[in-house]
Amino acid sequence: MVGNGPQSPMDSSATKNIKPCHRARSANLNKYSRLFTQDVTNGGAKAMLYATGMTDEQMKLPQIGISSIWFEGNPCNAHLRGLGDKVAKGCELEGLVGLQHSTIGVSDGQTQGNPGMSFSLPSRDLIADAIEMIVTAQSYDGNISIPGCDKNLTILPSAEKPIQMPGCLMAAARHNKPTLIIYGGTIAAGKRTIDCPSMSFKKGEDITIGDAFESYGAWATGRISDAERDDVVKHSCPGAGACGGMFTANTMSTVLEVLGMSLPYSSSIPAEYPEKQQECLRAAKFMRILLEKDLKPRDIMTRQSFLNAITMCMIIGGSTNSVLHLLAIARSADIPLTTDDFVAIANKTPVLCDLKPSGAYVMEDLHKIGGIPSILKYLIKETDLIDGSQMTVTGQTLGQNVEDAQDLDFEKQDVVRPLNKPIKATGHLVILKGNLAPKSAVSKVTGKEGLSFRGPAKCFDDEPSFYPALSKGEIKPGMAVVLRYLGPKGGPGMPEMLGPTGALMGAGLGGSVCLLTDGRFSGASRGFIIGHITPEAAIGGPIALVQDGDMIHIDAVTREITAEVDDKTLEERKKGWKAPAHKHRRGVLYRYARDVKGADEGAYTD
Repeated sequence: MVGNGPQSPMDSSATKNIKPCHRARSANLNKYSRLFTQDVTNGGAKAMLYATGMTDEQMKLPQIGISSIWFEGNPCNAHLRGLGDKVAKGCELEGLVGLQHSTIGVSDGQTQGNPGMSFSLPSRDLIADAIEMIVTAQSYDGNISIPGCDKNLTILPSAEKPIQMPGCLMAAARHNKPTLIIYGGTIAAGKRTIDCPSMSFKKGEDITIGDAFESYGAWATGRISDAERDDVVKHSCPGAGACGGMFTANTMSTVLEVLGMSLPYSSSIPAEYPEKQQECLRAAKFMRILLEKDLKPRDIMTRQSFLNAITMCMIIGGSTNSVLHLLAIARSADIPLTTDDFVAIANKTPVLCDLKPSGAYVMEDLHKIGGIPSILKYLIKETDLIDGSQMTVTGQTLGQNVEDAQDLDFEKQDVVRPLNKPIKATGHLVILKGNLAPKSAVSKVTGKEGLSFRGPAKCFDDEPSFYPALSKGEIKPGMAVVLRYLGPKGGPGMPEMLGPTGALMGAGLGGSVCLLTDGRFSGASRGFIIGHITPEAAIGGPIALVQDGDMIHIDAVTREITAEVDDKTLEERKKGWKAPAHKHRRGVLYRYARDVKGADEGAYTD
């Protein structure tokens, strides 16, 4: 059950106690923009600012770049321009000059299973490049980014866009100017409008974008009718906002808040709640704090802050993409972070949140019981898992931010479990190694899938060939499905395998089949799944040498992933292996495949 919670968390005492500075129009806050407005040798730059309508008074004020990752045709991002307008208005009221700009975005939800998915992960680095470029080149004094998805952390109304958020964080770490990030917000849960007797689903039940993907497998295997599938597809995304479960976008928005780079409650306020508009209006007050304190991203994003973020990823049951993105963000900030840090934290951190895709609730439900601040307050008070002394964009510490957050009531809600009744006693993000993944692989193990798997391999060298095999019944219970040549270089772009995982779940095979890939997974994916296998197939990693029928063994307890093939046989196969030709000879994907590093390092390109 879900409690009613605070109606307006941004107006709660937890936020009101953060005293924003007065609207002092201090000329010394325009540390960078004065190059354009006060340098006598830069008359041309000043003339062009006058041409935009800027006044003499505004020439003396700090200039704040507002990075809204807005574009039409995608519910996760379509509303971001309006949020950017609110931020600009807040800047005006606070004595700052807000200058809006956009960057690119890719809808993960819309590009799943088609060639567009190859552009998703590359868009993360392109977003980082674009924001770094304009904030630095235009001499902005600070930046307020508005993403909606995991890559842009970024922003998406109904399809996931987790790439945007890490892109914004990577840019902030690079230009290192005062920065605050506003998450575009989560989508509300969809609702079934008809019963689905064959799957025991009832009218009125909550659904998400993950259900839309899983409906294909159920439909393709005859488990649901055309009408039952249409009902899910039409009603899983009811409006603006990022995917509603604890998928990648909401995982990365939580990372933002725990890292200290967004305001309290930003990660859980739904996109269409009035509080999201209020957050945007209030952002400039905190930007002034950052300017006056000269508080920069690298002052906030410390190694301990990253460890806090990893811990919270375990607590909430977050996406495997968090591993990839946190490694890349930390590198941009010159913070040492490896997959070994995830192992150490997983060993001592429980899963407490019962959130989709593996659980029952969505982010809106978590918001109603107090959001991430209530969880942080509980953990800081009861454990040593979270270091509350870390600085945040409010100008106060993480612990100070949540002192007055509402307490979790474990008798009135079960979205978040108490420490003595965890969903899983240790972290669900499991780093595997073995002869199939000498460097590493990443698995999401909630316990519902079991802790080990052994079965014969069924190999596919691309995603499209998987679907006919499923429809023809060639994928049997007990098989280990291997999808390869889908890594950062091979994909290229390390596409997400939400289509295959959703199809397997819908076909009723999710509990009896294992899926392994050198690609990655959407946060909506569930089942016994292992991704990020490195080295990847395209550079001759062992996953390229697996053949149909080879026995695959995965043990989540010992963290091992093994192809039961002797070394001599693998060596012989390697002699006959040839690297595939590059899929692209020009353009962004060619450059990406040429420059990108392995998934075990965060798949960065700079």
